Amino acid sequence: MSKVVSAAEAAARIADDAVVTVSSSSALGCPDRVLQAIGERFDAEGRPRNLTTLHPIAAGDMYGVKGVDHIAKDGLLARILGGSYPSGPSSKPMPKIWKMVVENRVAAYNVPSGILFDMNREAAANRPGVLTKVGLETFVDPKREGCAMNAKAAETPIVRRVEFDGDTWLHFPNVVPTVAILRATTADEFGNLTYEHEGAYLGGLEQAICVRNHGGLVIAQVSRVTKRGSLRPHDVRVPGHLVDCIVVDPDQKQTCETPYDPAISGQVMRPWDSFSLAERGVEKVIARRAAMELRPGMTANLGFGISAMVPRILLEEGHPEAVTWAIEQGAVGGMPLTGFAFGCASNADAFVPSPQQFIYFQGGGFDISFLSFLEVDVEGNVNVSKLGKKPYLTAGCGGFVDITAGAKKIVFSGWFEAGAQVELTAEGIQIAAPGKFTKMVEAVEHVTFSGARSRELGQEVLYVTERCVIRLTDDGLVATEIMPGIDPERDIVAASGGRVRVAEDAITLPLSLLSDAPMGWGQ
Repeated sequence: MSKVVSAAEAAARIADDAVVTVSSSSALGCPDRVLQAIGERFDAEGRPRNLTTLHPIAAGDMYGVKGVDHIAKDGLLARILGGSYPSGPSSKPMPKIWKMVVENRVAAYNVPSGILFDMNREAAANRPGVLTKVGLETFVDPKREGCAMNAKAAETPIVRRVEFDGDTWLHFPNVVPTVAILRATTADEFGNLTYEHEGAYLGGLEQAICVRNHGGLVIAQVSRVTKRGSLRPHDVRVPGHLVDCIVVDPDQKQTCETPYDPAISGQVMRPWDSFSLAERGVEKVIARRAAMELRPGMTANLGFGISAMVPRILLEEGHPEAVTWAIEQGAVGGMPLTGFAFGCASNADAFVPSPQQFIYFQGGGFDISFLSFLEVDVEGNVNVSKLGKKPYLTAGCGGFVDITAGAKKIVFSGWFEAGAQVELTAEGIQIAAPGKFTKMVEAVEHVTFSGARSRELGQEVLYVTERCVIRLTDDGLVATEIMPGIDPERDIVAASGGRVRVAEDAITLPLSLLSDAPMGWGQ
């Protein structure tokens, strides 16, 4: 018997007070048609009510795949735990979910993505929640915000500090999902799911097992259905006995602004010269200096922002395969994509399910991580997860906290000042006009990365900017490398209000960082 139903029929099976886990990363893997049907049912019937939703990475974007915004309605959504939230430029309207968060109309939590994946696994096995060191001394820690994004969330804590075996841990009690909404490419009539057009495996199997083990409802959205028995068993990622119903959406997008790109799913391999190179400019200079920390044979994690340009630097240098990239959505190797397709990779060696990728990250198995920063303070703390004045300009923490918790070496990249006029000249970098404010602050608004804990763990931490390379030391922030053309006293010490000092033996970086030609990486 076929399990295919309409989106409306699937939405009608979701009860009031359900806890719904959704497998997606922005538009990548987003079961948008099912989420839309839930919102439409609520508008028509006032049901379901008081949902709690779990989004290990995110659901939807601001560019055509609404995702969680379909259900961002008073009375429908009571509580949301998300690794990330839809984000974009201030020129676009604030997403409905962000409006609910800032107006305190929903209890909202920003939980590291790896921890949310862990929560599905622990609840599935009936273990007593997640015990982890990820997030200690950051906003995740109940010493600070305890993941709460607003006052309504703070009223109901979801994490506590505990002592176990002589050490301090964070404990997240189980939030048991009763509904899972998955996204795949193909389902057979029994509900076996394959992911051949997807750019990642985003935890669907773990979510389905968790819900099935607690007697709940598993909904799968796919683009097509085939006869039972026609799928290769090795290709099935979620077996049909875990799936209750199938919703078909032949128009589902592969990822944001992308109906389908076969290179993202690994069906074709692109020639290296088909990828665009980083455009000349200040951010390319920053990315080039970051790339100097790499050595052939390394495995490197990569985050959003300027850091996403680093693979293009190696491509331009003629070494596209010298380093193995590992991104949180699960792609390993190949060329991580930028812009709307961030989170995907072309020419990948493998697609590791995202929950397993986070196990790798949390355990610190990789060599180096390239991440970005919004602001850095005198303790070396980094904020990437909160902007009080314009909250939806940042997505939240995503996998940032999981990655930094166990990394051996972290390279943060960003601008020293916001809004400065910076020129690239034959002599080096010139600050034509100062910025509106420095990114080197006294205290960050949100501690996404703890400088104090990093020093305790012995991590090597660099902050690469357009003016200098700063290292985190026991004596604070110290600029050890100066960009050519920069006046250390004026452009670094004074511009930071004295929060960054310059090392007596600081060196000047080579002009090759600014050149039109390759800089000679690996030589």
